Amino acid sequence: MRFATYEIAGRRSFGVVTDAGVVDLGPKFAGKYPDLKSVIAADFPPEVLEAAQAPATFEESAIVYLPPVPDPAHLWCLAVNYVEHHAEVVGAGRIQELPKQPALFARWPDTVTGHRQPLLHPKVSEQFDFEGELGVIIGKGGRNIGEADAMEHVAGYTIVNEGSVRDWQFHTKQITPGKNFYRSGSVGPWMVRKADIADPYALTIKTILNGQVMQDGATSDMVHKIDRFIAYASTILPLQPGDILSTGTPSGVGFSRKPPVWMKPGDVCEVAIEGVGSLINTIE
Repeated sequence: MRFATYEIAGRRSFGVVTDAGVVDLGPKFAGKYPDLKSVIAADFPPEVLEAAQAPATFEESAIVYLPPVPDPAHLWCLAVNYVEHHAEVVGAGRIQELPKQPALFARWPDTVTGHRQPLLHPKVSEQFDFEGELGVIIGKGGRNIGEADAMEHVAGYTIVNEGSVRDWQFHTKQITPGKNFYRSGSVGPWMVRKADIADPYALTIKTILNGQVMQDGATSDMVHKIDRFIAYASTILPLQPGDILSTGTPSGVGFSRKPPVWMKPGDVCEVAIEGVGSLINTIE
């Protein structure tokens, strides 16, 4: 099932996106489950899953997509977490060795937007880069989660375009500024439940800019796997239902190309992950 958060007729709601349209669940569960985060925290109750089987309420074209969880308590990201991406970063003179520990950085929720919403090109930079990534959505929170138990805390998966403003990222060794420009990234279109993905390490990831494939990788190439990511992040502070963990990007990013390729206003960027879907954004 593809669970999404969206706006429809001036109100925020959540539901399930099917081939026939959208099954709007928000009004039915407004008192008990006010948003998708609360459904995730309740581990997708049977009554919600049953209601999701109803006929579509309206066409998909009627909704405005928001990130599946618009207000995560935490949005953690991994840097240089794919072997070939590490090699291209080394080639660009940025780092020398694979991170022995997960290389975490944080984003704020208002730095990302939803499917088919514009990514905002910063006026202060011409180095706006794309990064297609698999996102993990936490279902069961906790602190000091062991790696052996970590996957029990996963609710499902989504797609992240972890847009990066490279010159601001590399002003100093602290990469936070270049990773947190307003609406420079996106998450969506929806989340797919963990039960619907047989193996999160057997997925292809492609980033397509204006019809040209720029990144073509596989989640099997992750350096630090999802269980390690969860264990490491939860050691720092408690993870909460709805938290989003973005697992890093494969090789092929714009700054490593010769000449570099940057996203520009008018461009269309798509990140497609096998079994999850396609996240599409224009650049404005």
